[in-house]
Amino acid sequence: MDGKKLEYKGWVALKEIERLTEKAGEVQETILKAILMQNGETEYLSKYMKGSKDVDEFKFHVPVITYKDVCPYIQRIATGEDSSLVTGHPVSEMLCSSGTSAGEPKLMPSIAEDLDRRTFVYNLIMPIMNQYISGLDEGKAMFLYFIKAEMSTPCGLPARTVLTSYYKSKHFKCRTRDAFNDFTSPDQAILCKDSNQSMYCQLLSGLVHRRQVLRLGAVFASAFLRAISFLERNWGRLCNDIRSGDLDPAITDPECRSCMSMLLTSPNPSLADEIEDICSNKSWKGILCHLWPRAKYIEAVVTGSMAQYIPSLEYYSEGKLPLVCTMYASSECYFGVNLKPLCDPADVAFTLLPNMCYFEFIHLGENGTWLVNIDEEEEVPNDKLVNLVSVRLGSYYELVVTTFAGLYRYRIGDVLRVTGFHNKAPQFQFICRRNVVLSIDNDKTNEEDLHKSITAAKKLLEPYDALLVEYTSYADTSSVPGHYVLYWEILHDASFPDSSSQLDVKLLQECCISVEEELDYVYRRCRAHDKSVGPLEIRVVESGTFEALMDFFIGQGASINQYKTPRSIKSNAALKLLNSHVKASAFSPRDPAWIP
Repeated sequence: MDGKKLEYKGWVALKEIERLTEKAGEVQETILKAILMQNGETEYLSKYMKGSKDVDEFKFHVPVITYKDVCPYIQRIATGEDSSLVTGHPVSEMLCSSGTSAGEPKLMPSIAEDLDRRTFVYNLIMPIMNQYISGLDEGKAMFLYFIKAEMSTPCGLPARTVLTSYYKSKHFKCRTRDAFNDFTSPDQAILCKDSNQSMYCQLLSGLVHRRQVLRLGAVFASAFLRAISFLERNWGRLCNDIRSGDLDPAITDPECRSCMSMLLTSPNPSLADEIEDICSNKSWKGILCHLWPRAKYIEAVVTGSMAQYIPSLEYYSEGKLPLVCTMYASSECYFGVNLKPLCDPADVAFTLLPNMCYFEFIHLGENGTWLVNIDEEEEVPNDKLVNLVSVRLGSYYELVVTTFAGLYRYRIGDVLRVTGFHNKAPQFQFICRRNVVLSIDNDKTNEEDLHKSITAAKKLLEPYDALLVEYTSYADTSSVPGHYVLYWEILHDASFPDSSSQLDVKLLQECCISVEEELDYVYRRCRAHDKSVGPLEIRVVESGTFEALMDFFIGQGASINQYKTPRSIKSNAALKLLNSHVKASAFSPRDPAWIP
């Protein structure tokens, strides 16, 4: 596609954003009417609306739900019943959410048209970026994309992550090959099921094209840092491949070998020497700017739990490359885009696109304070919902969506704050996931699951007359991959093994793996298959440590009458206190069991 056509395509995309946001209320009503026309005769909606397709009837009768309410319908479709249970169009696949239900991944129904909506959002990103950074069509993007293990439902529907679905679709594989879609990674490497071989080939491609790379990134900040860690361990092998012009024989995937043979057409010792000189430096501070000197920014999700990785990204780029977070999306639906992509990561706000789904909101609080935190089990009255154009600046809300694929007034679980408006469409800052206490990568461990896992593991202490009296946790991302840390205070008598003995370490290791075996499907996949989360660690603290922790928080202003031990620690000062009282520690000795 030539320059003028690309420029016109970008202009059309930006005009569409303006049109949608100027008439956000009208677009939303049109979307809801379209959903009811398509899905009004489904079993689910008929239960509440008795065949009516009226918008007011929907708002009055259809309840606000969580996954447990719609799960029976989804399971029936997964086992072979008709899609008309929830949607008027055929369910083409199930998307595995990062959330879980009873330890298993939540399955979200998806229809073919959903891929069109996701592609619409992706096609907005470069026109937005081009407003802020020029010349992005004069080089390549080193974006590291990966697919994840997938499975099938009992009736044969694919069950996979939303990103795996997109990368395997014709929308990605048959995308327009223009100057803004020129990736260093061959599709064959992205689609390789072996994440290590995929990573190796994608990094090799990025190094070969190092002088042409203008953009760096991955979907999540954690994945990009994992790539840097992989590069630290394997740069010697990669340099050998470039120097010899031959791919390492450890790469056995036929598609990877085929695509890389077209890249490594001849030996290039001078390029290998350049890379070796850079990577052999003792300090890797600023390594990204040295390896890819023309890079203009890093694109990755750095909001929510991913914000913990910002210092590491800034270290590897010496703070010279802006961290760009472009869009807001989930397995259930893609929601919106960041219209000011070069803003500080702490100020990222997403403009919700009113043609994606029908948006509603549960009001949680005002002006910097959460007044309400509605539990997942608590019923939300229909008249308490707020529509897209009626949210108030500075207020906090929980996001609720109605989609074409069969989710109706579904609580996403994201807490958002209104920071402004673009025309009539609100802009939201992502605050957090409701009830998530630990997260390293795609894993999202809530307080209930953490408690259940520790309850199972602490039984291993009983034969030693030992009792777990208190615990808390921390997501340690100081190394890659990050890992969960549990702080345990244990009351025991003389029969409990001394902290210096091998039995003590072995017992703690068994407790570690016991916790991991009880954590959910997504965590176990990240540990055992993706290797994006490291072995869980238990640190045993001295008696009285949690009293000292309580004193600390009360000294910070907490009420002694209402104090409860936080199940996850964010405060550096509190972590310093806990770590100063550690008397023993151990890591999981193996991966937890995980079956696709």
